[in-house]
Amino acid sequence: MSLSSLVHGMRRSPITADYAQKLEHQRCLSFGGGSRLVKGLLAAAIAQERGCPLLIVTATMEEAGRWAAQMETLGTVALYPTSEGLPYDLLPQESEVIWGQLQVLSQCGHLGVGSVVVATERALQMHLPAPRDLAHHCLTIHPQESWAIADLGEKLTQLGYERVSVVETEGQWSRRGDIVDIYPVANELPVRLDWFGETIEKIREFDPVTQRALDPVAVVTLTPTEYRLIYGDIYGDLNGAAHPSPAIHPQSVASLLDYLPPETLVAIDEPEQCTAHTEPWLELAARAYDPQRGHPLHRSFAACLAGCPMVRLDLRELMEPQRDLSLSARSITVPPHQFGTLAQMIREYRDQGYRIALISAQPLRTVALLQEHDCAAEFVLDGADLTRIEKLWGSRMPVALKYAGTAELPGFILPPMRLLVLGDREFFGQQHLSTYVRKRRPAASKQVDPNKLSPGDFVVHRHHGIGRFLRLEPLTVNQETREYLVIQYADGLLRVAVDQMSSLSRYRATQDQPPPLHKMGSKAWISTTNKVRRAVRKLAIDLLKLYARRSQQVGFAFPADGPWQTEMEDSFSYQPTPDQLKATAEVKRDMEQPFPMDRLVCGDVGFGKTEVAIRAIFKAAIAGKQVALLAPTTILTQQHYHTLQERFAPIRSTLPSSIASRALANAKKFSVNSKPAN
Repeated sequence: MSLSSLVHGMRRSPITADYAQKLEHQRCLSFGGGSRLVKGLLAAAIAQERGCPLLIVTATMEEAGRWAAQMETLGTVALYPTSEGLPYDLLPQESEVIWGQLQVLSQCGHLGVGSVVVATERALQMHLPAPRDLAHHCLTIHPQESWAIADLGEKLTQLGYERVSVVETEGQWSRRGDIVDIYPVANELPVRLDWFGETIEKIREFDPVTQRALDPVAVVTLTPTEYRLIYGDIYGDLNGAAHPSPAIHPQSVASLLDYLPPETLVAIDEPEQCTAHTEPWLELAARAYDPQRGHPLHRSFAACLAGCPMVRLDLRELMEPQRDLSLSARSITVPPHQFGTLAQMIREYRDQGYRIALISAQPLRTVALLQEHDCAAEFVLDGADLTRIEKLWGSRMPVALKYAGTAELPGFILPPMRLLVLGDREFFGQQHLSTYVRKRRPAASKQVDPNKLSPGDFVVHRHHGIGRFLRLEPLTVNQETREYLVIQYADGLLRVAVDQMSSLSRYRATQDQPPPLHKMGSKAWISTTNKVRRAVRKLAIDLLKLYARRSQQVGFAFPADGPWQTEMEDSFSYQPTPDQLKATAEVKRDMEQPFPMDRLVCGDVGFGKTEVAIRAIFKAAIAGKQVALLAPTTILTQQHYHTLQERFAPIRSTLPSSIASRALANAKKFSVNSKPAN
């Protein structure tokens, strides 16, 4: 909540009230001349002044993640994920995307002042079931409700939940006596329902790894695990389609806007970039659209906004004087570690009546450094203590606030609202580059699944070694019935509770003969584990030697970057992120070395891996080498092909025709129209 005081201060400005009043009459305002942080604070201040939630629309998921990480410091924020699929395709099998969408959709009906939803322009397209259809298939459970466990189990099956012995991931449920564990796909943690007779006595969250109960919850909402369950229930078998398309019944589809409250304020970050990002997708959708299906579901970005009944803010970093209201925000040009200069700046703006906020991960050190240069400041531990912060600002005292987030918060000067913000970038040169992601708690991958065990299978206990699984049997201890795995050892039987299976792992055989069973607590297993540790150490040493020899092999050393490489990279329409620049520099450094390259670039969808690959492709092409770009799906191959054409188009006229043709030759060979090899 570090920035909530800044939003509160901007909201108190008469300018914000004037903006909100203009918005009521004009329904749309355009602002320019501010960074992402300034735009976010302004949008949040206007939304709170109007008493409504805020929807922020960006061009890419990468930018949406940065917005969500920044807005997380203001209050409740939800990141709505989208895919590159078309509305005329079969419903996607990306469970993470579907579950992430359901998590946000289940919250849309309860959004209030201070709530923020961040999404890409793709969320404004028709790709969801109608809100009434989704609501009809949702199940809400409260404590003290009367439920028969058998009826709840039948309802969970209808919603697509799978019954297992131990709940580990979303879409699963289990029962142990009068306890039912459910992992809703719209929740970050599973919930545990405790029954007393026919009444749900308590509902608590629990850790799926340790199975330990956590805090109680007042309500749990269960959504279907897949959209196809909604369409299939309403329209039958849908002509036998296992994963139907929403285009089969276009009258029942909706966009994210249909789920949000009608008074929601929509803020468009860089509308021109959103429009440019929509156009390639529209071309693919137009080719896939069949007029016999009825009305088309793909719309231009302008059409999506034209049909939006909500009021709108257009936010741009560069101002267009003819139509934009100027924020007149300025960045801080003082180099890091210049504490005397920063102190002098703070004193000057303090004397002019500016509100001054110091947002830092180490606020006490920041205050101490300023005091060494005769500049007083005060640290406020509770960033939500608006009364004290306003009192300090009223006495012209700079306020230091603790920031523990990961978003990038560059300092700025906002003269219209008389606000000065300084952060760790200005004081210490530190930058936060992480983005917001949906929080996950994956289960251990080696854990034994009792549903997949058969009598006679071999398992390995952490303390006793190799044993043979016999059966799964219930036992009652202290009037509590639990299921146990019965493991046979050479000297007896061992029973392991199902919720303690983290101590078991599967036995992976290296030969056809069955392994000998160990004795419980014997030294043979300790000797075996010590022998394995020595073998792993030897393997690590051998790998080091192997890579040392490999580094001595001679490979092709690509030349350093030339003017063509620089021109191609400068044609990129967006500013590369520091992570992209770092990855590109490391890839180029590997390519320029005289030994074989061995590097893997990892990142989530929309985080900019393709741009790194394009720069490496071009570097190889102008050096006279061919490049093969492989992709897992046909649509992704076609997208990469169009991306290469678009990126190389501005410089093809300046390059020799042989080099320009070589840069696109392999993309044409792997065209989407080509047949896969047998």
